[in-house]
Amino acid sequence: MQFQTEKNTYKEDFRKMTEENGNSSDFSSAFNHTNTMSAILITAYSVAFAGGGIGSITMLFVLVKMNTLSVTTTAIINLVVVHSLLLFTVPFRLHYYVNKKWVFKMTLCKMVSAMVHIHMYLTFLFYVITLVIRWLIFFQWRDKVEFYRKLHAIAASAAVWVFVMVFVVPVLCFEYGRSGFYSDTTCFMFHKELQQDSVKALNYIIIVAVACITCVLLGVQIFILVKVTRKFSTSLWSHQEFWAQVKNLIFICVIIICFLPYHLFRAYYIQHISDFDQLESYNEVFLSLTALSCLDLLSFVLSGSRFFKQNVGMLRSRLSCC
Repeated sequence: MQFQTEKNTYKEDFRKMTEENGNSSDFSSAFNHTNTMSAILITAYSVAFAGGGIGSITMLFVLVKMNTLSVTTTAIINLVVVHSLLLFTVPFRLHYYVNKKWVFKMTLCKMVSAMVHIHMYLTFLFYVITLVIRWLIFFQWRDKVEFYRKLHAIAASAAVWVFVMVFVVPVLCFEYGRSGFYSDTTCFMFHKELQQDSVKALNYIIIVAVACITCVLLGVQIFILVKVTRKFSTSLWSHQEFWAQVKNLIFICVIIICFLPYHLFRAYYIQHISDFDQLESYNEVFLSLTALSCLDLLSFVLSGSRFFKQNVGMLRSRLSCC
């Protein structure tokens, strides 16, 4: 009788221990964003989806009317494509943040998660290409930079996308999320990869590169703006060259506002990866800022519109009179 009682007690203790381990495992893999953080993420991605969609469609109408084969136009076309690819994945993110449960396949989760990073760095690359080409023209090192045939523009764009599809996508698909076990009902929580020294080193290199390139871009653009201001001081607001440099400044402002905060926080996040539960939500919020770069096309259209320029000129005139 005593043996039977001890046996029942052992079974009960084992059952409780198993349930506690299961609960802790479920907790570690459960949706860990608070209601406030979820609201911020939903708002950020909703704004990116709406504004980016409008901007992409509007920019397509603008590009259709252009016959130029310039490198900058080709870069803008690729920018529309990469924004569109990100916007296609945004509804999956919104569904997850609203329902707090991933109901799709883990493969799709990896693709949606990786797309934010692919979008960020491709956008950054196209920004740099566009700025460098425009600066070459500004400093009169080249009168114009154009492709002589449409096939050349297609080939240059295809080269970038082939590189991404051959070297970047397979690595993300096959290596992303392989360092640990992740629950099928959660997504965007592949933090265990950051515990590898090679992954840490790669992240630090990218952080330093993005920060340094951003500083150089900002310094060169400020120098150009000062030069343009001095040259056209009397008719600055009505001069086309000034508005061209304003568009250049938009590129850099997007980098500083959307991309740089994520990379700076990323350095801190990697060093304190043990505090995962506390920092993961902040990391996701900073990552959501990168999606807001989709609003750049809308800002390009607005800054280039005649209505916008006229209103800015009228406002400046009134301020001068006062």
